[in-house]
Amino acid sequence: MLDVLVDSLLDALKLLPFLLIIYILIELSERLSFLSPRKLNGRAAPLIGALTGLVPQCGFSVMAAKLYDKKYIRTGTLLAVFLATSDEAFVILLSSGSILPLLSLLGVKFLVAVCFGYLAYLLLLRRENVEDAQGEEEFHSCGREHTHKPWMDDFVMPCLHALKITAYIFAVNLIFGTLFYFIGEENVENFLSANIFLQPLITTLVGLIPNCASSVILTQTFLKGGIAFGSCVAGLCINAGMGLVVLLRNVREWRRNLLLISTLFVISIAVGTVINLLSFLF
Repeated sequence: MLDVLVDSLLDALKLLPFLLIIYILIELSERLSFLSPRKLNGRAAPLIGALTGLVPQCGFSVMAAKLYDKKYIRTGTLLAVFLATSDEAFVILLSSGSILPLLSLLGVKFLVAVCFGYLAYLLLLRRENVEDAQGEEEFHSCGREHTHKPWMDDFVMPCLHALKITAYIFAVNLIFGTLFYFIGEENVENFLSANIFLQPLITTLVGLIPNCASSVILTQTFLKGGIAFGSCVAGLCINAGMGLVVLLRNVREWRRNLLLISTLFVISIAVGTVINLLSFLF
């Protein structure tokens, strides 16, 4: 049980630098205007989001969630980052010498992230253009008072915000880590080894759990032959690390968050099912 506590704390602390950087950038942008929604919402944004998500570090999904909450990036870019994120899968596959599965996973996730990222970008283009215009008009108002002391506004306040989010992430990690501890990884792996056509649904449900343990279990079960490649892809497509946790913290946007998670859920199951079907046929 002590291991769960230590792992939860370490996982949360690993995200602290990313949170600190993004909060400092947001704070500076509101005063200096070097960062604005228009500058991050170009046509290449979903492509850049997909490439960023491939980097084996879930901190980028956290940064994307915060940028999205502040309306600095669009829905298509956020989806691209989330779908491309693999959390611990990259490291596990690389360390096990499974180069071909690793390259296949990265290739599929990149293709899925780009396709659905641009699809969302195009479908929501008109609506989000209007939101961007409104955002530019209100750009210098972040909804709270500033101290007008640069060292407080640009460093101390971002540090406090980053620490608050880190504490929140630690609590979530601890809860799900404890659940995995009592349920047992072996029991979860046995649960995953269901009928090949049910696997994408099951792995997607497991991948939805906002804890790095879920990506570890999915990848290890795949390497042991317990689940098909498509099922592994399905679970890892929705496994956006702590990005979803940060997004869900904004309870005022629960409808938006529910729609985003539902979209990721449907995409993940569909992609996994198609890959498994093709593997079965050919």
